[in-house]
Amino acid sequence: ASVAMDTESTYSGYSHYSGRSRGSHRHGERSRDRHKSRSKDSRSEKSVTINTLPAEPLLGDSSLRGEKVQDDNWGETTTAITGTSEHSLSQEDIVRITKDLEDSVGLDCRHYVTRSIAVILGLLVFFTPLAFLVLPHILWPEKLQSCGTACEGLFISVAFKLLILLLAVWALFFRPARAGLPRVFVFRILLAVLVLLFVISYWLFYSVRILDSQDENYQGIVQYAVSLVDALLFIHYLAVVLLELRQLQPCYSVCVTRATDGETRHYNLGQLSIQRAALAVIEHYYCDFPIHNPALLSASKSRAAKHLAGLKVYNVDGPGNNASAGIAQSQSRAMIAAAARRRDTSHNELYYEEAEHERRVRKRRARLVVAVEEAFTHIKRMQEEEPKKAPGDVMDPREAAQAIFPSMARALQKYLRTTKQQHCHSMESIQQHLAFCITNNLTPKAFLESYLTPGPTLQYGKDHWLGRRWTLISEASVTSGLKDGSIFLLKCVDFSLVVTSRKIPYVQMSEEYIDPKSHKFVLRLQSETSV
Repeated sequence: ASVAMDTESTYSGYSHYSGRSRGSHRHGERSRDRHKSRSKDSRSEKSVTINTLPAEPLLGDSSLRGEKVQDDNWGETTTAITGTSEHSLSQEDIVRITKDLEDSVGLDCRHYVTRSIAVILGLLVFFTPLAFLVLPHILWPEKLQSCGTACEGLFISVAFKLLILLLAVWALFFRPARAGLPRVFVFRILLAVLVLLFVISYWLFYSVRILDSQDENYQGIVQYAVSLVDALLFIHYLAVVLLELRQLQPCYSVCVTRATDGETRHYNLGQLSIQRAALAVIEHYYCDFPIHNPALLSASKSRAAKHLAGLKVYNVDGPGNNASAGIAQSQSRAMIAAAARRRDTSHNELYYEEAEHERRVRKRRARLVVAVEEAFTHIKRMQEEEPKKAPGDVMDPREAAQAIFPSMARALQKYLRTTKQQHCHSMESIQQHLAFCITNNLTPKAFLESYLTPGPTLQYGKDHWLGRRWTLISEASVTSGLKDGSIFLLKCVDFSLVVTSRKIPYVQMSEEYIDPKSHKFVLRLQSETSV
């Protein structure tokens, strides 16, 4: 076999394989598929899913990906293609989709079950003190002693404490959910169990010492109910400490790296579990990281493919000759050697390619800036002439944006194509942003900032982040706390985030006293000066 640099030939060196080798190759693929399925099942125990928003159909992800690939001409050349689709679903894909749908349904059911249990427990806690006060009047009213002034004052205390407890529980536990976590929150479960045991113990004592004996001291019963409400208020204070205050002090510094382009951010987190730390990382990602642009990553891949496209391997002995047993190994060595020789000049190609791209970007940017400034100047002229026009001729910001958009559309479209941002901005979103800038009297530079500098994900349309599913992969249990050196991954459809944690070191600070008298100086003047 010999290596040639001829790119016009289409003959492949892999044609020397016989039918037997192809059969063994298919057998090897089947064995590898079985091995992958077994390894996939073993790894599935370590991966869980986080829904950052209320769950949507799984196929919405693929539909969103289809919506992102929009026409660069913004609807000027719309083509409808019918016929056989080139994309197909295998049996494994159908099984995977079914499993993901079952997981999403399970998450929804668990969410409703958890909310129902919380509501039932809250009603039990709220109505238990009232039941303690009402049951004696229903069961043995003739035996009860009269309630004096102190007893009636306790009624007011119970009423206000229950109102405070109701508002506090609503503010802490019945807030809108930020995400659907894969596992339960341990501290919430502990607090719920503590409250349940506490209420059950109070009911047992009440049934044995008050209901069975039909206690006549109603003031003591009221004080018993007041003690229950006081204890519930203290448990709520414990919940505030465990759920809110405990995580405020930073204990760990986490490094978040996007796997595709290496974009990195650092954040300080408190004492959180791995799943809650993952939720905090995702929230920071949407606000801090620039939007993920897969089009920018395809340039390096296409460049590497272009360098290797000219390497062809030929089998001069013919496809049916099996005399040379090590032909595959020799082909690999020949390919590596040829690629190494071409690598010596590839950096020059990369340098000139990047220089040409930067020149085109600067050129498109200059044309865009001039076109936008001229359009905004026209808007200013229209605003100056507006008082002279009739009421029916005055345009609102939306109409003004549609009027001046064609003058800058071509320059903006070419710039977005050059910087590979055309899939991030649609014509409708650009016109809405232009109308917003006109309404709030923003400058042309403020309008262009959204297109010249990539912003965070939340600044773009909802199709870039709405309904996105995240998968948390961790060797440790996701309910365990962060530790020094903890590593976990957050995967979504297009990329993944690698998160590593480091404990903030303990700082030892000492004090050194400086005598104020040591800051005094003496100026010595010499009578003789240099000539």
